[in-house]
Amino acid sequence: MTNLNTHEASAVLRSRTVALIGLMGAGKTTVGRRLAAALGMAFTDADAEIEAAAGCSVSDIFERHGEAEFRRGETLVIERLLRSPPHILATGGGAFMNPETQALIKRQAISVWLRADLDLLMKRVTRRDTRPLLQTGNPRQIMERLITERYPTYCKADIIIDSVEGAHDIVVRAIIDALSAYYEERQK
Repeated sequence: MTNLNTHEASAVLRSRTVALIGLMGAGKTTVGRRLAAALGMAFTDADAEIEAAAGCSVSDIFERHGEAEFRRGETLVIERLLRSPPHILATGGGAFMNPETQALIKRQAISVWLRADLDLLMKRVTRRDTRPLLQTGNPRQIMERLITERYPTYCKADIIIDSVEGAHDIVVRAIIDALSAYYEERQK
């Protein structure tokens, strides 16, 4: 932000919630925690908040109640979180696909899509077996389908950042730079 001093720029960057969107494995939680620390903001993971509210894991919610019920609860939790003071919010991979949730994020936050290619996503998601959508078939084929279905919607985000292999601080810096440019453009 060329027209603002460092303190002013930092305050502007902390003025709205930043909602990270993207597929599982894109780095929303890991990058989100580091982004929050870099900006001096709180961090919230929507899936963790859903689990706390439900008293069970996302996988258990999917198994017991199905994806539709999970998405309904997810919208309610995200709506509550967006009423909180500005923070960094990591959303679930399907959250932005819900038109109601997408509209909430668009109105009350700055959306940042962490875009990643299939190989990087696969490398990351196969480290854990807690991904309910990947437990119903071939994980790579499922991820390919999700990319095809979701990327056209994710591209409606306010900011698009490529999630890359390597140090997450590179992605954090790219987000901060993009947020600065986003706010600078709004000041014109």
